[in-house]
Amino acid sequence: MKIRLLLTGKTEEDFLKTGIREYEMRVKRYLSFEITEIPSLKNQASLSHAEQMMRESELIQKQIMQGDVVVLLDEHGKEMRSTEFAAFLNRQFLSGGKNLVFVVGGPFGFDPALKARAGYLLSLSKMTFSHQMVRLFFTEQLYRALSILRGESYHHE
Repeated sequence: MKIRLLLTGKTEEDFLKTGIREYEMRVKRYLSFEITEIPSLKNQASLSHAEQMMRESELIQKQIMQGDVVVLLDEHGKEMRSTEFAAFLNRQFLSGGKNLVFVVGGPFGFDPALKARAGYLLSLSKMTFSHQMVRLFFTEQLYRALSILRGESYHHE
């Protein structure tokens, strides 16, 4: 199974890029992992929030293939401890699915059409983080979950 992380817009801060690259390389030791950045919308300021969500949703859905399991990183999603996330990943691996696609959307959330397509909504915290920070937090948690599944010492519990 391949894991993909879809992002709307670019990661701006160098310190975040460095951290994301570090965890991306660690994850790739375990499995096929790809990060895809979907360009920001043009003339974003002239669009309503609903229009932005709809257009981002269309761009995101073009990146999703039939048979992909889609997980939206959404503030209203299910919260999991790191060990629960590891168990979730393990269930996905055992299901024999094609790809597992995690999506970080734009600042206004996800369009209802994309939510309807998604298999899961996952929240990283009850706190609000910038979309830039979520990228780093997610890649670290993905690495942590994979190290848990391998019984490695990265995670202490």
